[in-house]
Amino acid sequence: MPDDARDAAEEESAFSHPPVDPDTTAAYGDHPDQVVDFYAPRGGEERAPLVVVLHGGAWRAPYDRRHITPFADFLARRGFAVANVEYRRGGTIPAQGGDGPVAGRWPDTFDDVAAALDAMPGLVRGALPQADPRRMVVTGHSAGGQLALWAAARHLLPADAPWRTDRPAPLRGVVALAPIADFTVAEKLDVCSGASLQLLGGEAKFGERQPYADPALLLPTGIATTLVQGREDVVVPQAVAEAYADAAAKAGEVVGLTLLEDVGHFPLIDPAADACAVVAEEIAQLAW
Repeated sequence: MPDDARDAAEEESAFSHPPVDPDTTAAYGDHPDQVVDFYAPRGGEERAPLVVVLHGGAWRAPYDRRHITPFADFLARRGFAVANVEYRRGGTIPAQGGDGPVAGRWPDTFDDVAAALDAMPGLVRGALPQADPRRMVVTGHSAGGQLALWAAARHLLPADAPWRTDRPAPLRGVVALAPIADFTVAEKLDVCSGASLQLLGGEAKFGERQPYADPALLLPTGIATTLVQGREDVVVPQAVAEAYADAAAKAGEVVGLTLLEDVGHFPLIDPAADACAVVAEEIAQLAW
């Protein structure tokens, strides 16, 4: 099957599942997008590991957390407590020279992810007492994979970064799914029509802001990290994940890189795909 046809078929399958409503929703701020949907472990487990999910969609407004709710429900049925985070994304205006809405809001997108993670232990105590925030794994798909890696690296941000923390986040690990993990390589490959360039505010701001946002420049994190990547991914190609793993190795850190044969971009979050079961197993290896 040609690459584009495979990608279209995989995307159609991943988006064919009806959205799954959460068990409860909690706000971590005043903006309508500053909310977290919680899914209780379906087996009734007590003190289940907590998986924080950061959705993808190139940080663009049309793609919200609803498209990843079947994946969140899939993890809940595997015995995890799940927190599906919404965050502010780009506006609805077309990107200059692009073919769709602009990607991301600076600094709002990063403000929200930082605030959501900082609020998570308190939110969980009130909204999902079955969850054990001491066993927390962050996962994210595509643009959400970048945010997951970034969330685990806030202690490495420049000293003047408003999101910087004094110590590493209390995470068991990160499982990044086809992440936009290296902005330099992503821009060379025009990933998602220059989304990372737009996220940082365009060419005039890209170099200045890259040290505050690019996961490949925020290493070593000291937090167990695994990347899961389809070899046939034409949306975020394998080279992006490999560049991050190489950067980690140069920084003295071993990052797991699980490459899946005959898999593209979307099966990683598609409950009907074998790749999704692999993702759940990678999360389990870190969470339990």
